[in-house]
Amino acid sequence: MPIPQDTKLNTGAIMPLIGLGTWKSQPGQAEHAVEIALRNGYRHIDTATDYDNEKQVGEGIKASGVPRSEIFLTTKLNNIDHTDVLGALNRSLELLDTDYVDLYLLHWPAPMTKDWKADKSLNWIDTWKEMERIHRAHPDKVRAIGVSNVSAAYLEDLLKVATVVPAVNQIERHPSCPEDDTLAACAKAGIVVTAYSPLGSDGSPLLTNDIVLRLAKKYDITPANVLISFQANTPNVNVIPKSVTRERIIANLKVVDLTEEEMAELKAINKTTHFRTCPPTWTGWGNLGFTD
Repeated sequence: MPIPQDTKLNTGAIMPLIGLGTWKSQPGQAEHAVEIALRNGYRHIDTATDYDNEKQVGEGIKASGVPRSEIFLTTKLNNIDHTDVLGALNRSLELLDTDYVDLYLLHWPAPMTKDWKADKSLNWIDTWKEMERIHRAHPDKVRAIGVSNVSAAYLEDLLKVATVVPAVNQIERHPSCPEDDTLAACAKAGIVVTAYSPLGSDGSPLLTNDIVLRLAKKYDITPANVLISFQANTPNVNVIPKSVTRERIIANLKVVDLTEEEMAELKAINKTTHFRTCPPTWTGWGNLGFTD
């Protein structure tokens, strides 16, 4: 199947198919990773307040020499900032040294106290309503809003009251966590999915899976490229592989057309090897509607 270069959001904005993820990219690494990525063709950078590297991401953007207008930049509202959305956004903009973000995501539908305990006095849907208000009041600062780690069940609840449909839902997705129900719910609502941890994260068994290795050999690519291609061949999905290594950052841009049979084989991995890199239970809010 032909692979698109971009995904189109419900705002009309164009979001590049492959972006650089910066989760776990430490200061001293993140700025160089962003600079390398942008100098080698990336135009989509993903960060978050929780990653504690927004300042370095901003530095990498500046060092790359790529005009800000050519870059799709995403950051995220931290779980401990649900009561101060505008303040959190302004702090992110200051750290990133930019006037606006292309996409501002609610990182988890799981409000937390400043000491990282579940704050059951708050409702994440109220936080979304505040994000809607800020988006309308400050379109110059935040060009689109979306969610992250929102299950099909939680999305259904949100869409009952939302006056702005999220542009994106960023979720963990790979052959051992395909999230078909969330993908279907997003497609029905006109929401693009961004896949994080497409390799299954560090030391993933997917990188040594027999099916992945066979396809890597067939197409003369790395197992990582097979797993990124799995996302690229899925309609309505873009993907943010992460790396701080120059060679891997560049290599991750390579994707190949997979046949329907090969896509089915990769999806079938979930039946025997299911896992999540980032289970939602860490938030203290249970499984957040995810069925596994």
